[in-house]
Amino acid sequence: MSTGDSSGKNTGTGFHDLLQGIFPTQGSNSGAPAIHSGQPSAPSTLVPGRPGAGGRGWRRHRRGVSGRVRKWGRGGPGAGLRRAAGLGYAEAGDAGRRWSHEEASPASAGTMAEEEGPTIELRQRKKPKSSENKESAKEEKINDTPVPERAPKYILFQRFAKIFIGCLAAVTSGMMYALYLSAYHERKFWFSNRQELEREITFQGDSAIYYSYYKDMLKAPSFERGVYELTHNNKTVSLKTINAVQQMSLYPELMASVLYQATGSSEIIEPVYFYIGIVFGLQGIYVTALFVTSWLMSGTWLAGMLTVAWFIINRVDTTRIEHSIPLRENWALPYFACQVAALTGYLKSNLNSYGERFCYLLMSASTYTFMMVWEYSHYLLFLQAISLFLLDSFSLEQSDKVHEVYKIYIFSLFLGYLLQFENSALLVSPLLSLVVALMLAKCLQLNVKKGTFVAKIMKVINFYLVCTLTVTLNIIMKMFVPHKENGHMLKFLEVKFGLNMTKNFTMNWLLCQESLQAPSQDFFLRLTQSSLLPFYILVLIICFLSMIQVIFRRINDKSLKETVTLEDGRIGERPEIIYHVIHTILLGSLAMIIEGLKYLWTPYVCMLAAFGVCSPELWMTLFKWLRLRTVHPVLLALILSMAVPTIIGLSLWKEFFPRLMTELMELQEFYDPDTVELMTWIKRQAPVAAVFAGSPQLMGVIKLCTGWMVTSLPLYNDDDLLKRNENIYQIYSKRSAEDIYKILTSYKASYLIVEDAICNEVGTMRGCRVKDLLDIANGHVVCEEGDKLTYSKHGRFCHEVKINYSPYVNYFTRVYWNRSYFVYKINTVISFQS
Repeated sequence: MSTGDSSGKNTGTGFHDLLQGIFPTQGSNSGAPAIHSGQPSAPSTLVPGRPGAGGRGWRRHRRGVSGRVRKWGRGGPGAGLRRAAGLGYAEAGDAGRRWSHEEASPASAGTMAEEEGPTIELRQRKKPKSSENKESAKEEKINDTPVPERAPKYILFQRFAKIFIGCLAAVTSGMMYALYLSAYHERKFWFSNRQELEREITFQGDSAIYYSYYKDMLKAPSFERGVYELTHNNKTVSLKTINAVQQMSLYPELMASVLYQATGSSEIIEPVYFYIGIVFGLQGIYVTALFVTSWLMSGTWLAGMLTVAWFIINRVDTTRIEHSIPLRENWALPYFACQVAALTGYLKSNLNSYGERFCYLLMSASTYTFMMVWEYSHYLLFLQAISLFLLDSFSLEQSDKVHEVYKIYIFSLFLGYLLQFENSALLVSPLLSLVVALMLAKCLQLNVKKGTFVAKIMKVINFYLVCTLTVTLNIIMKMFVPHKENGHMLKFLEVKFGLNMTKNFTMNWLLCQESLQAPSQDFFLRLTQSSLLPFYILVLIICFLSMIQVIFRRINDKSLKETVTLEDGRIGERPEIIYHVIHTILLGSLAMIIEGLKYLWTPYVCMLAAFGVCSPELWMTLFKWLRLRTVHPVLLALILSMAVPTIIGLSLWKEFFPRLMTELMELQEFYDPDTVELMTWIKRQAPVAAVFAGSPQLMGVIKLCTGWMVTSLPLYNDDDLLKRNENIYQIYSKRSAEDIYKILTSYKASYLIVEDAICNEVGTMRGCRVKDLLDIANGHVVCEEGDKLTYSKHGRFCHEVKINYSPYVNYFTRVYWNRSYFVYKINTVISFQS
């Protein structure tokens, strides 16, 4: 009797304790306090099972501090209670065993051993053991199964609102910038109030050539006929048939003409407005892509807004759209910016499969388009490939993704070679040699256990193998593939870096161009005044040092974390940040040598600086190094990532916004009546079969405004055209009338145009005037090195021909002149006068 009462009491006590283990209450000393206080000791409950600390026939089941006791399987807490209660009663009814909840003590254990006896104990422990283990394992499996918790609705709404606002800000920034360019262009040239001839004169140099072919496509009876005339063009340069589509990368003009005719825009908008509108729209996409890239790196669209602000304020150094609209880089760089944005997202570690697929497709399309639009695109992609190669060489993960990007390069080069009329420049490009070398090195790479000394040696050998294979393959390709494109660039680089000395007019003329000089002090001063350069240097130093720290950790065989948190303060572990740091260093190094490359580097500066000041991870990395303890570093990093860009934005708004508004309010005017008069005379007086000779820049304008044939073009990617330009420039040298006459008639020229601005040029740089360069090339001056050369027996031709005396009047007859231009008809029959 006493045994039954005792068993009943013990059963009730055990069930209460079991509920307390499942639902920890506030007063329980074994449940809630241990979970919420984070103490190392875990709560425990008594579960029927093997003999253990809780007495015979009982085991103590510890619950982890992580709060597994609060996690339920399917059915919620009620189901857990029913399972626990059902398990206890089923075991009690099946085995006839009574529950006991006495504390683990030797006395109680011994008493139970005496009362029950060995035989009953063995029988009761064999049968329930299997069922108890199965049920217990089943319960453990149910409780341990991770159940995905649905995010609350307000979190989903917050994420959606953040993405929506960011996308809206990015698109709005791009549209506003495009509208700003359109308004500024209208105010600068007073474009809408101009005649067609005056509008076309605003296109100078090579820009005039590009737009002239756009006009030719619109005049063609069909698209096929227009393409054929451009690929077999013999109406532009005398005695020369050129493939204008291949040589000048006229794919943007082809697409613009197709869109203009297919959309029926001829009834709505004039061709020139449609053309420049597309370019301005691409510039808007350019700004949007920079916005998105900075947003992806920092995690906040505030960085994108700051990027756009810096880009517009420093637009003198970020783009050449204001000076020359149809330039190839104005068409190409927006696609490159989209490719960089897609690559940034693709390299991120926490990107899902759908995001990777989207970034991969966008990257493929933009890479190919970029390569088709700009003839020098493969050089820029070569720098990008070097950055990815270094990222892979440092064992900073993402190796498979990097090799997928290499495949995009191969695919784009192959398609570009086929669709660019078998462009041999792509076959001998360093990009192809590097990518093929990387593919071969990966095939030859041995599977060695990471972290060992042998693996480190293999890394060094692999790096050396890639560099050697790249140079070897490039030399072999140049030996077997006939190529002439861009051959003058190597000669220019040799002279630029002092590896060779030359008196060649073309090389020295290129060296004297402002865009090929080293950056001036004004460039750095402008970037500093807008606070861009100081913040860029700060961000670059922090990211670079963090990257070096990560590389040394890998060298010392310390594994990197798969997911970098804000508290870690390791911004250098993110692969997309490492790529951008390496790429901006490469671009910056080249921009310090050639000022024209600043238009590639400065947008990167805007993007990287804005990302850094808006990134809490960057500030946290700095605070980790400084060992900041007075203020919580995470909180301070979050505050600075919002406060610093806000302060910068307000200061930029206060200082530069009034200037931008003033530029839009001022009504400027492009006034060049002499050129307008010259073009009018040519269209009215010159024969249709006339061929004009003069400076290449003026020849481009004549081709656009009149359509007449010329002897040279302002293009610098063809050796024959460069030689023509040098020969035509001899009209400003100290050569005889007979020599000039022979040169001009060899190109079938019928009219000669002498520009007073070149003949009487007063250059700021000594020795960089056209007439000085010609004298040096012809040996008519005393060089600074002390080599005394012969003096010319003839006066400067451009001066002498104006005097109208023999023998100049025997070869040339002046037919038109104004304040800037003198036009001479080249006599077909020479009349010798005394």
